Amino acid sequence: MTTTIKVALAGAGAFGIKHLEAIRQIEGVDVVSLIGRTLESTREVAARFDIAHVTTELDESLARPDIDAVILCTPTQIHASQAIACLKAGKHVQVEIPLADSLADAEAVVRAQNESGRVAMVGHTRRFNPSHQWMHKSIEAGERRILQMDVQTYFFRRKNLNALGQPRSWTDHLLWHHAAHTVDLFAYQTGGEIIAANAVQGPIHPELGIAMDMSIQLKSSTGAICTLSLSFNNDGPLGTFFRYICDNGTYIARYDDLVDGKDNSIDVGKVDVSMNGIELQDREFFAAIQEGREPNASVSKVLPCYRVLAMLEKQLAAQPA
Repeated sequence: MTTTIKVALAGAGAFGIKHLEAIRQIEGVDVVSLIGRTLESTREVAARFDIAHVTTELDESLARPDIDAVILCTPTQIHASQAIACLKAGKHVQVEIPLADSLADAEAVVRAQNESGRVAMVGHTRRFNPSHQWMHKSIEAGERRILQMDVQTYFFRRKNLNALGQPRSWTDHLLWHHAAHTVDLFAYQTGGEIIAANAVQGPIHPELGIAMDMSIQLKSSTGAICTLSLSFNNDGPLGTFFRYICDNGTYIARYDDLVDGKDNSIDVGKVDVSMNGIELQDREFFAAIQEGREPNASVSKVLPCYRVLAMLEKQLAAQPA
């Protein structure tokens, strides 16, 4: 591998652009290939970020010997197969959350990573947001212990559109995508295993074919509990809000910001080198490649999350409509 890590990014949509903006802030990394669904729109994004090679075929980029690593910001349903293709081609890979939409596929990626010896990481961004990093370091230092997490993940998304308001070629999912953030974060922050999990969901949308509302309860082996509410029907405020109820204080995390229970702002500006969670996530991926180590949010480390999601999916399938 050359000194500069040369990257191919697949998925020139809303989240792919977030990664391209983040990588601009990271030295020693160069995105040299951009893969998108349509050539015209992909060329427009490539021009913005000075990327010379544009294609609609991932295999074309994987065949290039100068590509060291791939970032996948593609539809959920092809995450696992594309991640495996990258690993078999000898490329390091970071796949955006979720790793897969089934446990079998997630396990297949872990096997492929073990066989390849390459770095394989999942975009569980909450592990990297400064707000959650502050809490994690505080827990590791013994300053506080989580008793309960109360999480709200709310969108207004009754049509199949992405974050830019553009039509999607695939359908998003409350369980396999949005719940994955919290299920993984709850286990990560408590330092325990999830020993109990329950879920209920609202009606299935007649056109999108997914539940638009969902409620999940979790319990950690540490004794901590978590309540997660998710909705695509919420007409504002939008986003994900995490309330940490601890033995020593209450804290509310809103992406990269953190306040205490009385809404006093907590300075998390010195937690890491950036306030951008996506940038910090990407920095970890590239550092793991350079240092030859397993990254935080590696496919192996996040696999327990997908075991819980699979268990919840079985519960939901068995419930009356």
